[in-house]
Amino acid sequence: MCRHLGWLGAPVSVASLVLEPPSGLLVQSYAPRRQKHGLLNADGWGVGFFDGPVPRRWRSATPLWGDASLASVAPALRSGCVVAAVRSASVGMPIEASASAPFSDGTWLVSHNGLVDRAVLPPSRTAESANDSALLAALIFARGLDALGPTIAAVAADDPNARLNILAANGSRLLATTWGDTLSLLRRGDGVVVASEPYDDDPRWEEIPDRHLVEVTGDGVQLTALKGS
Repeated sequence: MCRHLGWLGAPVSVASLVLEPPSGLLVQSYAPRRQKHGLLNADGWGVGFFDGPVPRRWRSATPLWGDASLASVAPALRSGCVVAAVRSASVGMPIEASASAPFSDGTWLVSHNGLVDRAVLPPSRTAESANDSALLAALIFARGLDALGPTIAAVAADDPNARLNILAANGSRLLATTWGDTLSLLRRGDGVVVASEPYDDDPRWEEIPDRHLVEVTGDGVQLTALKGS
């Protein structure tokens, strides 16, 4: 269910992260290499990036491979912090632009790769859509990103079948969780990529163990085992 990618580092183009890599999100929308659940990610896409402290977003309910507008503009969009995703909608969930990650509270961008029973999530007037990922994002925003690990562990305790890989960024921090799906990390000379799966065959990609929290800042990368694992 879904693939996502985050970047923190020197300003780079959105195209260089999403469209140009040989196995980037564009390719993962129709031929993911490590996706455990589902074969396609054709139910929408989203790109979020920071313009100074302000998160900007471009989202769609159409397949990424069919969007000529993004292909035209993405080379000109540059940022030091990016969150992007392609979506495979859970059964019964709406297919609409507002249901595609990244979600935002005006400060953070959040993406969810996975599945969670909406019955364990509290109702929210601030959720951008009625799908599980939007409700989960609203809960994460309400509890605060500093509590991301405990929030994910608590949701998993209420829904043992949940898959809760989260990616979040605020322009200077990039956070991610692994809980039931794949996540990889690439330390480049100009920054760090965190992604559901490698976008190329660079041998420097590192696989993140399940049930861990990843934090990327200007000081480096820190991994922490999540309680409840």
